[in-house]
Amino acid sequence: MDLRVTGSAPPSPFLSARDLFETEYDLSLPVRVRIREDPDERTWTAHPGEYHVLNISRQAATSAMARELALHEFAHMHRNEGGHPSHTQSTEEALFLALSGRTVERRKLAHCYQIANHMKDIYADDITLTLGPADKLVSFLESGLATALADRPEPATRPGSERISPSADPEITAVNAGFALALVERHDLVEEDHRLYDLAYAAARDAPGIDFGAFKRRFRDLADEPGESEYRKALVSVTRSYATGTNGSTAAD
Repeated sequence: MDLRVTGSAPPSPFLSARDLFETEYDLSLPVRVRIREDPDERTWTAHPGEYHVLNISRQAATSAMARELALHEFAHMHRNEGGHPSHTQSTEEALFLALSGRTVERRKLAHCYQIANHMKDIYADDITLTLGPADKLVSFLESGLATALADRPEPATRPGSERISPSADPEITAVNAGFALALVERHDLVEEDHRLYDLAYAAARDAPGIDFGAFKRRFRDLADEPGESEYRKALVSVTRSYATGTNGSTAAD
């Protein structure tokens, strides 16, 4: 793999990730790692054509998760090169099919893009989890949910009226919790008494209008090698379910 790192961060985590990735997989196109100074810059991959770009904040690039984040993005690149439907299907097309003729809140539309990214992440992590221990990934998922649930209000005087995750949107937090459990169950990473389950169930209680269990099953049970039509139907169905508050499995093609 041709790998180049530009920016103010040591290249060692990316070189280590490359060496580990190449024990099982390879990439045909060169990889350019671009370190961004914005600490809020999320880690993401672009595919301009003749090479891949891994964009990552300097904060993330110097964190304990740097190697694992790079491995995850290399897996996305591998899925892209392999033409996997999860990485070739247009999210915009799927959302048009799912939501045509419907009025959807802007926040829910943004959340649908996040859900589509979760589905891509499932397939990327199907690769990364073959390459080594998953301890850091589980801790990362646990930390993310704990952060979303951190700012609890004072107990309300009316029983049952208190919210569990006031600072984060409770609906997408519940979906995110379903994704986290789906990933660990798909790969048998933790036991059922793991703290991640407690956090996920707390998020689910905060969003009673979200069928948390259904979203978990949808993510967990994604077919390993779906055809284009099968994947499109799954993406249309899950985004329509979230945006419209329904849980039917019928989807347009």
